[in-house]
This record gives sequence, C-alpha cells and structure tokens, in this order.
Amino acid sequence: MKELLSPFTALCTIGFFARLSYALARSPVLPLFALYLGAGPEAVGLAVGISTVTGIFFKLPSGALSDVIGRKKTLLIGLVVFAFMPFTYLLVKDYYVLIAIRFLHGFATAIYGPVAMAVVAELASGIRKGEMLSWFSSVTIIGNLLGAPLGGFVLYSAASGGPSLAEFRTVYFISGLAGTASLLIALKVLGREERPEGRRSLPEMYKKFASGIREVVSDRRVLITSNMEGLQNMTVGALEAFLPVYAVTVAGLNEFQAGLLWGIQVVVTIVAKPIMGRTSDRYGRKPLIVIGMLLCAAAFGSIPLLRDFYLLSLAAMVFGLGEAFVTSSSAALIADICKARHFGTAMGTFGTIFDIGHASGPILAGLLIARFGYAPSFWLMSALLVLSVPAFAATVRTETIQ
Repeated sequence: MKELLSPFTALCTIGFFARLSYALARSPVLPLFALYLGAGPEAVGLAVGISTVTGIFFKLPSGALSDVIGRKKTLLIGLVVFAFMPFTYLLVKDYYVLIAIRFLHGFATAIYGPVAMAVVAELASGIRKGEMLSWFSSVTIIGNLLGAPLGGFVLYSAASGGPSLAEFRTVYFISGLAGTASLLIALKVLGREERPEGRRSLPEMYKKFASGIREVVSDRRVLITSNMEGLQNMTVGALEAFLPVYAVTVAGLNEFQAGLLWGIQVVVTIVAKPIMGRTSDRYGRKPLIVIGMLLCAAAFGSIPLLRDFYLLSLAAMVFGLGEAFVTSSSAALIADICKARHFGTAMGTFGTIFDIGHASGPILAGLLIARFGYAPSFWLMSALLVLSVPAFAATVRTETIQ
C-alpha cells in the first residue's frame, strides 16, 4: 500500500477515516445522547463543546512540538487517540462520565489537526497552498459527510420509542472501528521521518519550542486571520449542537433528517473548497474570507425562522458555501504569512483560536437559547460575524514574517 500512495494521498486517506470516526461520535449523535442522559440546553452545549476545549489548550503546543520532534511522531500520537477513545463511550451511563470522555477525546484532533495541516503546507509548492490545503480538507471531511447521516440513521432505525442505549453504543463502536482503521493505515503508509540534524539536548529543544511560539503569536496578522475562522467556527459549533435539536424538537423533523441537514452543509463545503482554494491562490485570500463571513451570518440568522426541511436545507447549503469561502483561504493566508520552519506552530495557533470559537459556540448558544430562545440567540451570533469584517479588511496584510 505504501508504494501505491503518494504522501498527499496517504494523508487524505488517513484523514478520511479519522474524520469519519470523529463525526460519528459527534453530530447528531452526541447532542441526542446528552438529551437521552437527561441534559438540558446548557448541558447539551457543554457536552458538544468540551472536546474542543481540549484543542484550545493543546493545539498550539502540539504544533510547536512537531516543529521540534517531527511530524510523524506527533501524528501517530493523535491517531492513537482516534483509535482508542470511541470505545470508552460504551461505558457511559451518566452525563458527567460523558463530559470526561469528550474532553479526553478532544486530544485526537488537538494533536493530529495542526500537524497534518503543517505537513500539507510543506508539501504544497509555492502558490498552491490554498488549493492543496482545500483539497486535503475537502477529502478528509467527506468523513463528516458520511458520519452524521450514518449516526442519525442508526438512531432513526431504533424502535418507535426512540433510540436506546444500545443504539448509541452501536454508533460509538462503529466510530472506534473507523478510528482504528486510520491508525493502521498510518502505520502502514507513513514513511520513516528524516533524521534531525544531530541530536538536540532538552534545553535546546525547549528553546526552539518556545522561540517558535513567541515568533508566531506576536504577529498580529496571524491572530486576526485566525480570529476570523474562530468566529465563523463559533457558528459551526452552535449548529453542530443545536441544529439537530432544533430540527427534531422545534421543526418536527426526524433524527435522520436532522443528520441529513448537517450532511448537506458538509457536501457544499467539500465541493466548493478546492475551487475557492484555487481562486484564492490566483486572486487573493482576503475577499473570499469577507464574502464567506457575510454568507455564514445570513444563513445562520435565517435558521430559527424556518421549519420546512427543504428551506432548512437551503440555509445549510448557503452556510456551507460561506464556510468554504472562509476556510479555503484562512489557513493558506496563515501559511503565506509564516516561515516554513514554524508551520506547526502557526497551524497550532490557528487551531487554538479555531477551537476557542468551536468550543464557545455550543456553550454560548446553549446559554442564550435557554434564556432568550432560538431567534434572538442566532441573530446575536450572526451579528458578531458581520462586525468582525471591517477590522480584518483594514488590518491584515500578507507579507511573510521576517
């Protein structure tokens, strides 16, 4: 198999199974599982967002660590978590145990995510960063497309009284199989990493680790660009948590339709991202990020006004298109700004802010919905996306760090 796959194709294959595993464990199964365990809106938001909190604390050090010890070792650590953690959900009978497992499961993407993006940025040749990063993201999140409807279908196929503990365990067992597949493929296809230029002492490794972090996080352009995707990802996290709940409890749809709504959004993102990535390589990153933020704001704010499955599907499509505009350009813009030797740290910084948005989205939405309902809550979060655009457009430039 190793000889049949290029490094880029191998990364995409590994990422597909890892994302399939994570999507099965997340939406729409996770919020519905939390409801099954007796959680209210705030608790549902916490259950969905807590794994992303892990990324807030560990994506930056994971990316920086890969700059020091190498990408392959760091990737494999993350893939071990993908393979092992889904099986621990089989032990869950209590909401607080679910929260603990979700936090630990977050180490999978916290470690793997920024390092994989750094590898792709290194593989990209010159001006193709946007295109290759977008292709990688699109191919791997096909797992998200399959995971959400598959998880929803397993629950929908349950008895008329609703999904039982057995159906939830079935979904998480399948998630574990997919995570194990990603690890086994990685062990098979990833080549031996190049030896470092001589051995470094622990103080030397720490010095490189710390200096890389300082150099990247002191650059305002990195932080502002990361904040744009962080805000956009706030609404993604809110939709992951509450679009299934809204669809089932307010719009009157079934669990399978709830999963399809998320799948529709992912399909649009997958199809549009490579096109937008190539466009950003040719014509610039900033205009696409601005347009994407406005599209996401409009679609997100319209959802609480809709009850029909097809209208909700249209809103999901527009949101997915806006997400493709933003995500196809933001990571590439970060790679444009930073030097190659700091790609791991840069993607870790990007991922940390990304996860702050992802974690705060479900939690903030849960608190707002419990107090104000869906419409005011979604409109307030949409307004944050719109208000972020002027600051980004006025301040971010793309010159590399000197």
